[in-house]
Amino acid sequence: QVQLMESGGGSVQPGGSLRLSCAAPGTTYSRYSMAWFRQAPGKEREGVAGVNSLGSTRFADSVKGRFTISRDNAKNTLYLQMNNLKPGDTGMYYCAAAAFQIYTLSLLKVDQYQYWGQGTQVTVSS
Repeated sequence: QVQLMESGGGSVQPGGSLRLSCAAPGTTYSRYSMAWFRQAPGKEREGVAGVNSLGSTRFADSVKGRFTISRDNAKNTLYLQMNNLKPGDTGMYYCAAAAFQIYTLSLLKVDQYQYWGQGTQVTVSS
């Protein structure tokens, strides 16, 4: 069983930045495809950014140019750097992992992932 632990959420003003982290201790982390999803109240969970074991990435159109996803395989940790945050970025952010290679075009699909963290709240408001 893979445990994912998110951290780094908080409240920021529009235009601010946050960095989310997702630790996955005790896993063969480098082999996993990983992603960040978010869910706002009353809305479906949506993919934000994903990266597979080959380093291919995919981003939602709404965050392109503002968010960066990266992974540190030595630390078994996934990151999401979020810049120029907007009120529409508000939601619960979840880390997800899959123990197989996911094609780039499928990296933001909820049904591709087996393991999920508990989530960390991000609130963007003035």
